[in-house]
Amino acid sequence: MDATLTRRQEAFLATLLSCPTILQAARTAGIAEVTARRWLKEPSFQEAYRTARRHVVQHAVARVQQATCTAVETLRAIMQDPEAPASARVSAAKAVLETAIRAIELEDLEVRIVALEAVAHKS
Repeated sequence: MDATLTRRQEAFLATLLSCPTILQAARTAGIAEVTARRWLKEPSFQEAYRTARRHVVQHAVARVQQATCTAVETLRAIMQDPEAPASARVSAAKAVLETAIRAIELEDLEVRIVALEAVAHKS
């Protein structure tokens, strides 16, 4: 965790990431709610909390990315299954097409942004 935080603050920070409310996180960490709210106003604690939340989200995104192959195979299986309802096959096909189109649009935007940045850096 953050070297500027105390052990109690680190414990509270960890519970904040898993508890639905500040009160519950404070109780789980063994501190008073007023202490928790005071710490949440401190810039060093706010920065540590932002960093911890960013790590949690990055981990979640990595797990989602790991599941993409399975998701694609599921869509393909449904799309190609003659026993599946037509609505399911159409939905799967639509999801595949929309994702492919979005990917191309993002690639095109990236190329345009790189070109604009190159022009901006020359000026």
